[in-house]
Amino acid sequence: MTWSLFLSAGAKLPPCHLRSRRLVLLVCSLLGLAACGDRASTPDNREINYRGANYQLVRIDLGQHPLSLHWRDPETGRPYSDIDTLRQWGEARGQRLLFATNAGIYDRNISPLGLYVEHGKAMVPLNLAHGNPAAGNFSLLPNGVFAIYPDGHAEVTASESFKQQTRKPDWATQSGPMLVVDGEINPRFIGDSTSLKWRSGVCAVSPRQVVFAISEVPVNFHAFAELFRDHLHCRNALYLDGTISQFYLDGKGFNGAPAFMVKPYAGIFAVFEQPDDRPAQSSSSR
Repeated sequence: MTWSLFLSAGAKLPPCHLRSRRLVLLVCSLLGLAACGDRASTPDNREINYRGANYQLVRIDLGQHPLSLHWRDPETGRPYSDIDTLRQWGEARGQRLLFATNAGIYDRNISPLGLYVEHGKAMVPLNLAHGNPAAGNFSLLPNGVFAIYPDGHAEVTASESFKQQTRKPDWATQSGPMLVVDGEINPRFIGDSTSLKWRSGVCAVSPRQVVFAISEVPVNFHAFAELFRDHLHCRNALYLDGTISQFYLDGKGFNGAPAFMVKPYAGIFAVFEQPDDRPAQSSSSR
């Protein structure tokens, strides 16, 4: 007998099995097994210490938790601007928000500074302008694109290389700088730099596995890039943003920096509960 059948909705368990059922549910909760309970599992989250700095990591299995991007409410055209507004938007449509984080660099008008794609539509074009690096991280080259394609595969690519591609993504955001390029740390980073900030970034450790990281303490670019290259073993990784960065995990939030320093977002990565994750209704509740 499978766990899902044994614990299916409406099953009648004899008294001698009540303690066993509680134990099974506890084990399922600890292991994050969606089949054991009534709520969808959230993406894997863990805190690590790497070379003296603490980081929060969230691993997304795109086969289990499809990742999407959100900037403006399609009905009103108004930006969501923050994670809580996106959560409320989802709830109004019967969708529970499981994960969210900021999606990259934006301009003074709170619009994505570079390429931004939702549902296969490019809402902002690729930005290959070479600005002054002193004016912002986006101009610290190379910058790059995080994209998810129609086959469900994710990839981080330097912007110049992305331009040469013919395939079109379903979802994409351009940010910068690249942290790791073809297995090497961005050569513009300085190992003993005193520019310390809270930082967030993303990589695809495999086509179907995406990892987001946010530092709990200020770190320099080189140290942050080492986390992706040497600990997460990413061949390409992209910086998303700094002090404003947040993680949201099914009702729980985490800010790298103090909450009062968080500002509006232009784009937000999100994982919503999928229809197949929802528990079936019993006949008495229909």
